Amino acid sequence: MAALSGFDVDAPRWDQTTFMGRLKHFFNITDSRTAILSNSKLDEAKALVESCRAGSVPPGTTVDQLHYAKKLYDSAFHPDTGERMNLIGRMSFQVPGGMAITGFMLQFYRTVPAVVFWQWVNQSFNALVNYTNRNAASPITPKQIGVAYVTATSTALATAVGLNLYTKKAPPLVARWVPFVAVAAANCVNIPMMRQQEILNGIAVTDENGNKLGHSRKAAVKGITQVVISRVTMAAPGMIILPIIMQRLEKYRFMQKITFLHAPLQVMMVGVFLVFMVPAACSLFPQNSSLAVSKLEPELRESIVSQYGDSVKYVYFNKGL
Repeated sequence: MAALSGFDVDAPRWDQTTFMGRLKHFFNITDSRTAILSNSKLDEAKALVESCRAGSVPPGTTVDQLHYAKKLYDSAFHPDTGERMNLIGRMSFQVPGGMAITGFMLQFYRTVPAVVFWQWVNQSFNALVNYTNRNAASPITPKQIGVAYVTATSTALATAVGLNLYTKKAPPLVARWVPFVAVAAANCVNIPMMRQQEILNGIAVTDENGNKLGHSRKAAVKGITQVVISRVTMAAPGMIILPIIMQRLEKYRFMQKITFLHAPLQVMMVGVFLVFMVPAACSLFPQNSSLAVSKLEPELRESIVSQYGDSVKYVYFNKGL
């Protein structure tokens, strides 16, 4: 079927106001198969999307080809800058990257050196993901990135090592849950620290037509809070349920004979959880979040009312991922 002239490639394929609509969208753009595509393939997709936006779709291009190009564009290019994101920081890399790191964190939790190493690896990964998916309208300096990274890593290590020592006499299952507590605590530090400029200076907000209205710190806090909740939710099922499964499996004799396979087994099982949880967690809140004008900072609220009266009820902003 040939693409019609005037095709809006940016129009959502699914209703973004509903959870199921967002879930279909994120299943589409977090597809890990897109992570292995070459840069030239991604650049071709970007060129097709941009030509469609400009109203000059190449002859013979089909709607399916445009949808696929937009899928690749959304998976690999930043929504604010249009620049290609680094591979490790993309949401399409969350499943392969997250399953490996989380699997090893859950397997090697007994000794302090192992806990320190894998928590450091995880926070390095998280810092890159958080930086890659930040709201790019709020620049951050290398010094601020370094402070955020060190603070989040220190939080994770202190939590993990402290709880690891504290739970030595606790039931074995409790010790298996320590990595999740450390990851959750670090996320509560890492994401706000990495996006501190948004909290300090505000995030760009627009009306429903995309017209910029100013910057809001309250909108930034709302967006970052939603991202923290999503990230913790993303990790929770695998890091809470999988230890229970492994605790029971390890009681069987056949499992005791193949201890060398426990780590790869946990990696694979974490992957199964993440295939569903990455898109589900990203779908908890709308990507283009909103905030009532009445809840904005007084100066921004007054500015909007003075220019637009009561016609603007809500402002909109990219919450990040």
